[in-house]
Amino acid sequence: MHTIARALTIAGSDSGGGAGIQADLKTFHQLGVYGMSAITAITAQNTLGVAGVYPLPTEAVAQQMREVLRDLGADAAKTGMLFDADIIRAVASEVRAASLQKLVVDPVMIAKGGAKLLLDEAIDALKTELLPLAEVVTPNLPEAECLTGMTIRTPDDMREGARAIHALGARNVLMKGGHLDGDTVVDILFDGRDFFELSHERIHTRHTHGTGCTFSAALTAELAKNTPLVAAVEKANRFIFEAIRTAPQLGGGHGPTNHWAVVE
Repeated sequence: MHTIARALTIAGSDSGGGAGIQADLKTFHQLGVYGMSAITAITAQNTLGVAGVYPLPTEAVAQQMREVLRDLGADAAKTGMLFDADIIRAVASEVRAASLQKLVVDPVMIAKGGAKLLLDEAIDALKTELLPLAEVVTPNLPEAECLTGMTIRTPDDMREGARAIHALGARNVLMKGGHLDGDTVVDILFDGRDFFELSHERIHTRHTHGTGCTFSAALTAELAKNTPLVAAVEKANRFIFEAIRTAPQLGGGHGPTNHWAVVE
């Protein structure tokens, strides 16, 4: 019998180490979870931007998942950069085959520097194939606008967006409010019935590369440890706040956060 919580990340590789597979595995480790990976694409990037994206063959993604899950298993999993519709469909098929229940979907679409990380034609597959399998989906506001077709500029808009995404099949929706103005960041969690607001001070810094990946990885780690959802979101929020606050100030662009962040 295993004695440690296990988490699988299905995402792209970030050669700069601040986002993607690298950020996820660092976060899993810091939060006491055994991390495993299925790489969907290789990116050539640094803090200044993405220079190249090289997707893996669809079967390579599926086989990574299959081999990990049939032997090691996973208490929770997350998706990040999936790139195209074929990869999304393959990931969804493996999630169903393994009966993975605790799936966190981070709908990665655009890099900090503006590079497209999800093809336009893949958005429908994300909505129809993957969101219905998600325990939690964690869009930022531009991603939520893309998923819903709405303009989201206020907390009330965030609630309406959460309802629309929940209607696509996700069991819980966490709308991340970092793109709204103000000195306080408000995130809104919707479970299909009730809304929960979580707020924290905004840290004004350019060192925010990989924040979405790191947050969703922290949430996945907590769910793998059977932390209740609201408490898991709170822990993930504290982790990303500290990771940004103590960022190592690397690179000349959007630098990485601190994956050694410590929270109670």
